[in-house]
Amino acid sequence: MTSTLLRGRTLSFLRWPETVDDHSAWRYEDDGGLLLRDGRIVAAGAYADVEKKADEGAKKIDHRPHLLLPGFIDAHAHFPQMQVIASHGAELLDWLNTYTFPEETKFQNAQHGRRIARLFLDEVVRHGTTTVAAYCSVHRESAEAFFAESHDRNMLNIAGKVMMDRNAPEGVLDTAQSAYDDSKALIADWHGKGRQHYAITPRFAITSSPEQLEMADALCREHPDLHMQTHLSENHAEIAFTLQLHPKARDYTDVYEHYGLLGRKSLFGHCIHLSEREADALSDSGSVAVFCPTSNLFLGSGLFDYQRYRRREKPLRIAAATDVGGGTNYSMLRTMDEGYKVIALNGEKLNPFQSFWQLTRGNAEALSVVEKIGTLDPGSDADIVVLDARATPAMRLRIETVGTLAEELFLLQTLGDDRAVREVYVAGRAAKSDMAV
Repeated sequence: MTSTLLRGRTLSFLRWPETVDDHSAWRYEDDGGLLLRDGRIVAAGAYADVEKKADEGAKKIDHRPHLLLPGFIDAHAHFPQMQVIASHGAELLDWLNTYTFPEETKFQNAQHGRRIARLFLDEVVRHGTTTVAAYCSVHRESAEAFFAESHDRNMLNIAGKVMMDRNAPEGVLDTAQSAYDDSKALIADWHGKGRQHYAITPRFAITSSPEQLEMADALCREHPDLHMQTHLSENHAEIAFTLQLHPKARDYTDVYEHYGLLGRKSLFGHCIHLSEREADALSDSGSVAVFCPTSNLFLGSGLFDYQRYRRREKPLRIAAATDVGGGTNYSMLRTMDEGYKVIALNGEKLNPFQSFWQLTRGNAEALSVVEKIGTLDPGSDADIVVLDARATPAMRLRIETVGTLAEELFLLQTLGDDRAVREVYVAGRAAKSDMAV
């Protein structure tokens, strides 16, 4: 297969950057090269050095002066909610009952599911995201549609059929047994097919009966290599209702703990209102708290205490996510812009290198896929985003006074959106420019 040689300013992270001067935390080349072959990065470094390793017929693409980074990773999104994004006036439980559940009933129609899956993946790629951890609807057909579309694009995505057998309309309910059976069938059909990863997906404790949570536990025990994703401690009314449904539980986290759902591949969306005991339980199990700033602000859910969770004696593993459609944008740049503000409201600051670490390597580590994505290391899958800090008139004006890489990254985070994403490579294939306009 012909190889591709990309040229541009390359940036990839080795670890969490403590400060803007923590240069050993990242690898930056002002004139960098990436050699791609068979969907992977086979060489990275200074362009002059990488060029020597390219075959004679290599396709050369010059992206200078733009930045090349690992593709962005979104750790929590609901693909069936594309047509409820920007719905007015509800908090979490009202949002679900008024907007989400009626919308998700449409996904028993396989054609509808395939259309929305296609549009969803178009949208995330357009915004520079190459991997998403997605919730499908309760219908097996919706997960089949998502995985089929993802597989056709050769994307590394994580997804699962939602399990929910109570406290929702009939059109979005399964049973404990059918959720188990459908999940087993989907795992057999899709997990490990190409770059697809299955996530066991009980929506949350309110919509899964004890019997269904037992089935989720059984699936996790039978498939210990799979992810598990759900929601936790997003909103005070949700917490109160959960404890009403589970009166013997010490707290909300204890419900999931009781059913064996904590662990290093367990992703808990939101985690805003955790007690210290709950945070300790997540930390001790290696579970992941997923920060969804645009959603938390839009639904009025609360402020995720990012820096405190990172620094506590038992720190939390943290990922960041759009949470579309409660979240208000498909862009991980916009997500971290709002994340910066949430963190500032908690009296802390996040430096721009930390933001871009989180979008790339940080989320890959949290999703336990850093050996495949999230870096520009040789051997990694060639998922790459090309960023233009001069993409809009406002950005071009502001960059006249930008003097450092940190300032450029912060400009991209603060003013950037899909227009700043010049190209996206998925497994080495140019994906954004290939889209039909």
